[in-house]
Amino acid sequence: MKEAGWQEVCEELKEGVLSTDLVLKEVSNVVLKRHRRGELSREEADSALMALKRLLGSALKIEDEAGYVDEALGIAMGTGITIYDAIYIVFSRAKSLTLLTADRGQAKAALEKGLNVRLVD
Repeated sequence: MKEAGWQEVCEELKEGVLSTDLVLKEVSNVVLKRHRRGELSREEADSALMALKRLLGSALKIEDEAGYVDEALGIAMGTGITIYDAIYIVFSRAKSLTLLTADRGQAKAALEKGLNVRLVD
């Protein structure tokens, strides 16, 4: 999806990225929303999801998010961000990764937790 910052994300994917399996649900949901709004045909939606699947195991490595939920809930409650955004923060901290995000609220919360953040827009 060519949203703000998509070119920077593509550059990161060339290097390879690590995320939780939450990313699969979130990207799939974006595709679904765009299809429902008439921005993507069924064929384009299917093609986008196929592209996501092709990234798995190569440019995109994923891990189960379950082990990060408890700590993420505390961060979400304390900062006002979603549990989804907080999971990425906890995951990034646990793996000593830079958090790549286009979400300013998530970036602020991550910076408050001492993470390295790369804000794309």
